[in-house]
Amino acid sequence: MTQTLAEIRLPTAELRDDIPFYTKVLGMRMDMIYPADDPTVAVFSGHGLRLRIEKDAPEPPGTIRIRCADPDGFADGARELTAPNGTRVEIDEINPPMVMPETVHSFVVRRLADQAPWIIGRAGMHYRDLIPDRLGGSIIASHIRIPDGGPVPDMVHYHTVGFQLIFCYRGWVDLVYEDQGPPFRLYAGCCVIQPPEIRHRVLFASDNIEVIEIGVPAEHVTTIDHEMELPNPVVNPDRLFQGQRFVHHKVEDALWQPHDRPGFTCRDTTIAAHTGGVAGVRILKKSDTKSMDFVHRADIHFTFVMEGSMTLEGEGRDAFELEPGDAFVIPPGMATRYANPSDDIELLEVTLPG
Repeated sequence: MTQTLAEIRLPTAELRDDIPFYTKVLGMRMDMIYPADDPTVAVFSGHGLRLRIEKDAPEPPGTIRIRCADPDGFADGARELTAPNGTRVEIDEINPPMVMPETVHSFVVRRLADQAPWIIGRAGMHYRDLIPDRLGGSIIASHIRIPDGGPVPDMVHYHTVGFQLIFCYRGWVDLVYEDQGPPFRLYAGCCVIQPPEIRHRVLFASDNIEVIEIGVPAEHVTTIDHEMELPNPVVNPDRLFQGQRFVHHKVEDALWQPHDRPGFTCRDTTIAAHTGGVAGVRILKKSDTKSMDFVHRADIHFTFVMEGSMTLEGEGRDAFELEPGDAFVIPPGMATRYANPSDDIELLEVTLPG
């Protein structure tokens, strides 16, 4: 096998000043130096990196990020350093804690007819943002579609999140999850929660598949797992991932029950129970009772109109006529009424906490 090495070249004005910094301060190994009588090039390796420091190289000095388990024990606890050759060095944790921003409450209505742009994101999927202000970074809600069905160019990966929901709105998609057995098909009206850091992969999608994805917080890291193959040999549906169980909610298993909002009934996905109350997900339909003003006490209350139509009335606000594809967020303490719901109205409701 032919050996291949990749190097990043960085400039220097005086190589002898850089050698002790890269070897002693950063703990890298010097692998090469030349010419012997007046060195102008040295190669250092360490921390998964190979650097070529070259006198008068034309590149800018650049920035190196070193992530470690004990950043306070690395480089005497310094988090930012500057090498003699001008290269900035940032020291950070290898697994930084997830930051949960405080919710900035607002009343948000996002209508499909407003022509919000579709953005091509990961694995070629099209994303439409349903909460533009993201409530201060506390949540992201995306309407995702794949126009052409077939194999999805996805890899085994996981998300560092507090909560994540995948709700199949149109079509179907084949998925596979860590410890959950063989791949399965997620049909329209069904959903899964992806507990924190569960490995998974999207395999195959129908034509014009559409899903609603909810993530908390809005900005979270997606990490590719190059080692795990799915399905893995372990099957453990009761496994807890940071206190949450995997849930595959199926339409045919659902039970309809009264909803606390007057005028509606719901089917509970059991997600609140399986996340320890982190979030609740329910599907709402019209009941035979009268719709009335209602005030919720959740921190986040998101709703997506899947079918039918209704008028969203909120205190001190103009009424909004809503149709399929529209979404809205109601802040806690605000009285609202779902007026004039059509007989076929169907809403996806997500609340945090559940």
